[in-house]
Amino acid sequence: MPPERRSRTKPDRRTGVRLDRKSRTKPDRRAGTGPGGPPRKAAPSSQRKPPARPSAAAAAIAVAAEEERRLRQRNRLTLEEDKPAVERCLEELVFGDVEDNEDALLRRLQGSRVQVQEDSGDLEVENEAKDNFLFQKKPVWVDEEDEDDEMVDMMSNRFRKDMMKNASESKLSKDKLQKRLKEEFQHAMGGVPAWAETNKRKTSSDDESEEDEDDLLQRTGNFISTSTSLPKGILKLKNCLPANAERPTTARVSSVQFHPRAQVVMVAALDNAVSLFQVDGKTNPKIQSIYLEKFPIFKACFSATGEEVLATSIHSKVLYVYDMLAGKLIPVHQVRGLKEKIVRSFEVSPDGSFLLINGVAGYLHLLSMKTKELIGSMKINGRVAASTFSSDSKKVYASSGDGEVYVWDVNSRKCLNRFVDEGSLYGLSIATSRNGQYVACGSNCGVVNIYSQDSCLQETNPKPIKAIMNLVTGVTSLTFNPTTEILAIASEEMKEAVRLVHLPSCTVFSNFPVIKKKTISLVHTMDFSPRSGYFALGNEKGKALLYRLHHYSDF
Repeated sequence: MPPERRSRTKPDRRTGVRLDRKSRTKPDRRAGTGPGGPPRKAAPSSQRKPPARPSAAAAAIAVAAEEERRLRQRNRLTLEEDKPAVERCLEELVFGDVEDNEDALLRRLQGSRVQVQEDSGDLEVENEAKDNFLFQKKPVWVDEEDEDDEMVDMMSNRFRKDMMKNASESKLSKDKLQKRLKEEFQHAMGGVPAWAETNKRKTSSDDESEEDEDDLLQRTGNFISTSTSLPKGILKLKNCLPANAERPTTARVSSVQFHPRAQVVMVAALDNAVSLFQVDGKTNPKIQSIYLEKFPIFKACFSATGEEVLATSIHSKVLYVYDMLAGKLIPVHQVRGLKEKIVRSFEVSPDGSFLLINGVAGYLHLLSMKTKELIGSMKINGRVAASTFSSDSKKVYASSGDGEVYVWDVNSRKCLNRFVDEGSLYGLSIATSRNGQYVACGSNCGVVNIYSQDSCLQETNPKPIKAIMNLVTGVTSLTFNPTTEILAIASEEMKEAVRLVHLPSCTVFSNFPVIKKKTISLVHTMDFSPRSGYFALGNEKGKALLYRLHHYSDF
């Protein structure tokens, strides 16, 4: 407010005389007639008051007030000559007419404040009434043709035909068809989704939503993290460039494995070479290749820490250890106490403490991973078909050529349990999940039995949770993904004999391996990456096929 307005003086109201801004006198309506109305009845003489006569003091006050008003008007005009037009317009919008006195301005401000309080008090009631009105609306116009019960032919469309419950429903009305579609949708969604519930009201206030937004913006993390509820049916994946595209080979890929801590994949083949590639899904540049002379690689594997690479050959008892930090290749020609002429199949414990070698005549040899010395041996009946460690590295599961499964304790090297794999003539492969929940056994007839690890330890004749029968030839490869949601099964005896199993439902994904009408040759090895969601297959044509799962990764 300008300073001249704050210094205005108000007329003294204690004298009982009130003058307006134009010094007009209002007629006394208490005794006379009102404008446009009948004359009022005069009061009794005892109650009448003599008309107030203006005294000399009142006249002096009126003259002084008029002079004060003229001075303020002149000062205002003088000050406003220097003000911009925008400032004068803004003052008129905020304070009203410049000729209004301060009392009128004060009354206007007080009235607006009261009005705001009344409006805010009735806001909730008004909103509630408005919401109720929206749900009570009725159509203002109805087409009579819409009310006709028109029938829809269900046989003309194959999608509608699938919704028929019996043969009599060859034709349905529009209303019944709409209800049937709703039922199918709710059945597919597992109920009515939250966004489709019209009666659901939002109970959280605006302040709570703002707090949630602030909390979201203040945190960082991987919002495209691994899901714990992988849907079944169709798996979203992308076909990438082969992992070993920068070093092609015509020899069979015998081993493919992802590094446990880095975005690196190892590819070993019968061409005596072990190659490391940086995985990016686009070019997959080669990091290094290790050539072992006259050593066709049967199996290669990372250590648990990823600092070493172990490799065995198809016709040698030498075990090669490549130290990746030092860049040295260390051959282990002979292990004291190990009387094996050929060392081929082996397993590394998840904790990195032990090395398990599958020998002949049913022997399993347990070695120290650090010193490569023999700790002890275990023997089963028949020959050893496959073996694996449990997720905690405390047990060893071995599948025999007689179709039996043996469970051994690593520390005491005693057999904890022994059972027959249901329906198996002889076993070919075995694998355990990383969360310690499942044991998968593959047999020669193409059946994969999925057991619970608890039942394998406690029951003498455990029943499989599910028998996967999607392969018709011997299952030679089994591997679980890191989250125990997918089980990959494959056979090296037939083309495209590879499947991905959805573990929560124990069903096979229907869109794999048929991707862009490309066939997959005989699969000898496969592996899942620990973090990024890649899946690699090694086939007989020397390619390490690479896929990226949308379920894990950000595209």
